[in-house]
Amino acid sequence: MNNNGIIMAIGSADGRYRSKVEDLAPITSEFGLMRFRVQVECEWLAFLSETTQIAELPTFSSGALEALCGIYQQFDNDAAARIKQYEATTNHDVKAVEYFIKEALKDNPELNAVSEFVHFGCTSEDINNLAHALMVRDGHRVMIKHYETIRDALAGLAQEHADQPMLSRTHGQAATPTTLGKELANVVMRLNRQLVAVSAIRPLGKMNGAVGNYNAHRVAYPDVDWPAVSEQFVTGLGIEWNPYTTQIEPHDYLAEYFDAIARLNQILVDFSRDIWSYISLGYFKQRMVEGEVGSSTMPHKVNPIDFENAEGNFGLANALLNHLSQKLPVSRWQRDLTDSTVLRNMGVALGYSQLALASLSRGIGKLEVAPEPIAQDLETAWEVLGEAVQTVMRRYGVPEPYEKLKALTRGQRLEADTLKSFILALDIPDDAKERLMSLTPDTYLGYAADLAKKTAP
Repeated sequence: MNNNGIIMAIGSADGRYRSKVEDLAPITSEFGLMRFRVQVECEWLAFLSETTQIAELPTFSSGALEALCGIYQQFDNDAAARIKQYEATTNHDVKAVEYFIKEALKDNPELNAVSEFVHFGCTSEDINNLAHALMVRDGHRVMIKHYETIRDALAGLAQEHADQPMLSRTHGQAATPTTLGKELANVVMRLNRQLVAVSAIRPLGKMNGAVGNYNAHRVAYPDVDWPAVSEQFVTGLGIEWNPYTTQIEPHDYLAEYFDAIARLNQILVDFSRDIWSYISLGYFKQRMVEGEVGSSTMPHKVNPIDFENAEGNFGLANALLNHLSQKLPVSRWQRDLTDSTVLRNMGVALGYSQLALASLSRGIGKLEVAPEPIAQDLETAWEVLGEAVQTVMRRYGVPEPYEKLKALTRGQRLEADTLKSFILALDIPDDAKERLMSLTPDTYLGYAADLAKKTAP
């Protein structure tokens, strides 16, 4: 796409940010959908030719088979444009694909002789559902790499900063200390769980005619076991077979997939907001990029724009993904057309997800930990040790331990000397006092560092 096309694009995914979604474009675009439709039609014809029970469709020679497969293997912009020319007349996108293939067969006498077997027994949705399944399969291979890149970067940071003490904040208030690595490890483990879930979802497909019963197939060739033929063909494409459908494959797996992608995105929205806040607190600095402007009027600023862009694009993606997952499993009676126009936005939803992932990757790559502000926050938060003191008091039967620490610490800045004086006055064993006296906010970390060091992609 030239610069003029980018500038005139209605959507930013195909305009301003086109370069960031180039690897999805051949798969989830209109071009990709047409190419997958052509592939399904050609492979269905080739498959039928191998079914010896159809006498009128003899097994193709190797040359004919190579020519047939070449139609989709060499599919290019000119081929896509030709389909669009047919569609201008037919006003039907799948019928346009059928005519395009028949035209391509004319140069091969062997294939041209059986050209009426193109689209044999098919309703448009036999082609569409398998094209979309292939689109999801191939698109996922692209998407998963970007999610794994983020996961791996965070796992590396979790290991690197496993021992970096940090003040927690619950309800925005100072809370029990943690380590930076442990907080990053939490995100890694959440992503790992969802990556397993999304990768376990398998596209489903069908090839069973107008309402899923093989009606026309059985009338034309009553001796062919059409359910078995359908299963063999669909699974041969690398798609799981769905034996029970209406005119459409019911899209439940698509809803599961889009929901799973949305969950991944939402985890990363949570992460983006947290990192934005930590940057605001000064816990992170951002490496400056030569020539980059943070503010048009305040030259000192290095804004956390990558995390803001990520959050915004994840939000756009999830708005679409959520609509896709809610709408697609619902179709009036045996079929209505509402799924068709909605499914055309699959690439937009995945594209905005990829845009967000690209921004997030860029932002993570610019982060530098700033230990001084982190240490300063810890040094002024001795009150967080109140949890440890009252828990040890409980162990040794000191009455009303929580209430006594509440009176000492709640809503107040607590000085180290005040807390230590309180500990020395407690009626507990000396070794317990020594253990409590040795605590500081930056050493009261539990197993945080150990947990972070165990983090693995």
